[in-house]
Amino acid sequence: MKERITSIFQSGEFVRFLLVGVCNTLFGYGCYAAFVAVYKHFLPQHMLYLTVDLASITATPLGVTFSFLTYKFFVFKTKGNYLREWLRCLMVYGAASLPNLILLPMVTKLLMMVHSVRGVAPYFAGAIVMGGVALFTYVAHKKFSFVPGEPTQPLEPTGALS
Repeated sequence: MKERITSIFQSGEFVRFLLVGVCNTLFGYGCYAAFVAVYKHFLPQHMLYLTVDLASITATPLGVTFSFLTYKFFVFKTKGNYLREWLRCLMVYGAASLPNLILLPMVTKLLMMVHSVRGVAPYFAGAIVMGGVALFTYVAHKKFSFVPGEPTQPLEPTGALS
């Protein structure tokens, strides 16, 4: 176990994951914040806590695709398997986003009770919830999305898709 942990740090993979993760988080959070800003002009103020879910659902595909590309090329450095790895990334982030859809409105409502942060509650809630996903996604990407040594052929069509 100790050797595996040491090898991860010696290869620089985890450090690259953290650095690329910061970039991915800024991109994803920027998309989320932009959608919150747009949607809050179209939805009533008393529905702001639901606006965060709509913004999250809209921003997620953009963030997942950006993250997929940066993790593939800069962290795990896999070749081929574009569709397979992208679909696996979608699954990882899909699993991670389910708690987001539950926690975002709850955290937003809690923060809206604090008068001094009421106007920025959705932004703080997004940052708080997003921060909790990083460790899960690293392990899931390492063990599932970007598995080293897998064949580099494209996905084979299955009977269901043929």
